[in-house]
Amino acid sequence: MSNKQLTPTSFAILGLLSIQPFTTYELAQQMDRTLSWFWPRAASMVYEEPKKLVTAGLATSQASFTGKRRSTVYEITDAGRTALQDWLETPAAGMRMEFEAMIKVAFADAGDADQLRSAVREIRADAEARLAEILDRSTQYATTGGPFPDRLPIVAITGKLLMGQYQAVVRWAQWAEDAIGEWTGVTPATGATVPPYAFTSEWPAPDAEHTVKTSVIGDSDFG
Repeated sequence: MSNKQLTPTSFAILGLLSIQPFTTYELAQQMDRTLSWFWPRAASMVYEEPKKLVTAGLATSQASFTGKRRSTVYEITDAGRTALQDWLETPAAGMRMEFEAMIKVAFADAGDADQLRSAVREIRADAEARLAEILDRSTQYATTGGPFPDRLPIVAITGKLLMGQYQAVVRWAQWAEDAIGEWTGVTPATGATVPPYAFTSEWPAPDAEHTVKTSVIGDSDFG
């Protein structure tokens, strides 16, 4: 198999294997814990990718047993490390959003104001929950160093972006809730108006009720 047939998911798995050997179950756990924040993939795909890496000569596999339970441990090869380093030098696609709830917001004028308010509330609740998870993880890693302390500088760089993204979503949701709070409809004819700050880079000054918690710990782990 040519390296050209490998996907970004292949190299994501290879990146995890560059840290240490993992079973496919452990790889799925690591994908869910770390990469799912910006590269969500089904567990079934995670279970298949290591086999492709072995076929390509970029990883090896070896059976291991815990009692009678059999599992396969994958380990990166020298060729795999070289392929990963080469891939890190190639151009990559930028950020793309996959955000179902925003589709509801984008077409809210096909429904009513209550449906729009409900969609925004759901977005805010999800973002606040994710942000709380990030901040909790940050506290853990600032305190303990995490399972891979040598990776902390890199994972801090990754985590800070994710923290900022969810802070931005929470800020947007707060602004949107305020903007649509008194709407009687979702079109100008039924009571919707263009809210302040809509078409500028400015935001209203936060009040005490809407202050977003932003600085618990400077570092955040996602690896």
